[in-house]
Amino acid sequence: MDKSWVKEDRDSLEYEIGVKNFLIFAEENAKNITSIPCPCARCVNFKKLPIKTIKGHLYENGFSLGYLEWICHGEEFGRSNRSSAHSTHAVDAVDQNFQIKTNDVYEAAYNDGDCDKESYDFKRFVADAEQPLFEGSECMKLESFLKLQNWKARFGIIDTAFSDLLSSVGSILPKDNVLPTNAYEAKKTLSDLGLEYVKYHACPSDCILYKGIYENFSVCPKCHLTRWKVARDSRVRVNNPAKVMCYFPIIPRFRRMFKSESTVELLTWHASNRIQDGLMHHAADYLSWRNIDYRYPEFGRESRNLRLVLSADGINPYNNGLTNRYTCWPVVLTTYNLSPWLCMKRKFMMLSVLVPGPHEPGNNINVYLQPLIDDLKQLWEVGEPIVYDAYTKTFFNLKAILMWIVNDFPAYGNLSGSVNKGYKCCPIYGDYTVAKYLSHSRKLCFQGHRRYLEPYHPYRRQRVAFNGEQEFNTAPIPPLW
Repeated sequence: MDKSWVKEDRDSLEYEIGVKNFLIFAEENAKNITSIPCPCARCVNFKKLPIKTIKGHLYENGFSLGYLEWICHGEEFGRSNRSSAHSTHAVDAVDQNFQIKTNDVYEAAYNDGDCDKESYDFKRFVADAEQPLFEGSECMKLESFLKLQNWKARFGIIDTAFSDLLSSVGSILPKDNVLPTNAYEAKKTLSDLGLEYVKYHACPSDCILYKGIYENFSVCPKCHLTRWKVARDSRVRVNNPAKVMCYFPIIPRFRRMFKSESTVELLTWHASNRIQDGLMHHAADYLSWRNIDYRYPEFGRESRNLRLVLSADGINPYNNGLTNRYTCWPVVLTTYNLSPWLCMKRKFMMLSVLVPGPHEPGNNINVYLQPLIDDLKQLWEVGEPIVYDAYTKTFFNLKAILMWIVNDFPAYGNLSGSVNKGYKCCPIYGDYTVAKYLSHSRKLCFQGHRRYLEPYHPYRRQRVAFNGEQEFNTAPIPPLW
């Protein structure tokens, strides 16, 4: 069915005929003719209205430009892309099974009473994002709104002032503009993106998170500090937490990654397109990667299983130099299934935890990593069942493993719990580390590196020149594994 009328002028004959055909199609396939999803530019299939009301909306607001497959009204996905000649001939059994499975997937994802509401909300969000701000505008609705939302966040504008701004800008634009009229509608628009976060109250001394067995506590059981803020007059302000941590759940975001056909193809690049000539081109050529495949063959056989890398460090978000010692710690997950030129792209770097300031958590950062660790353990031990792969049009059980941690040396000590200060600070050689305290500079000097030279290297006999000692250090060379 030709749907080019969607972009036609609403006063044209083509648009009128197209609306009539749509209303007839929707009424024939509707279970309840008094409750049909409205595909206009404002409702975007979210509101369910009678057929007469929908007709008025389509003439008043226009047809949603991103809604070309009428999957919410009974049309099979991909029907409009098939040729009429192909539809008149019978298909073989393989194609027929494929069509049935595809249809079942999209019905489960987008129809009424579906089991995957996330897919429906995201489909509506995509259609909303591709909608022009007003008729004839080159700016999309989402693009324009995000610019204003970014301005709000940068300057700390309150919701009341932001609502006033939206209404003022909307009054200047043409009457058919689709810009949200207040902050509440703006937040509803962004909620369909599916990037929710969870707030956990934390102890001001970084002892515990108030979750699990501590969820209903008002005082920290370790340091006995109150959970709530204390005013200047020493009164406790109940329900106003002293410290809050933000956690961005990773499992829903992993599920979202596999809903994009192009992204799924990229996530299996290491198995399908990687050059395997014995040289090191990708992380999949590392011994640790191959060791995982050898020890856990079931995990290694599924190329869609994720190999993750965690990075963490402290930043000063206020960017005012040394005058402000505030520091917060973002924890970022990176997916190494991708090709080397995509691993470090911002699109595929996933912020998972935001540890609040004003002081760094130090060794107590493990307290804030608890929600992330719980999700990673679930992805490794059980996996996430019934994840839809948009590339192969199949469901599978998604698993993930955290393989490496990338950070500087001080953060390494906090994340691993390893000693990174003092005489035995080397994490590889440990007790074999040779160190000497320099009394004048009050620093440690690490020596004994000549023992790693060739047996008959001339530097091995120059004891006095290198460390000022007459005795040669005969400590054994420790293994590197």
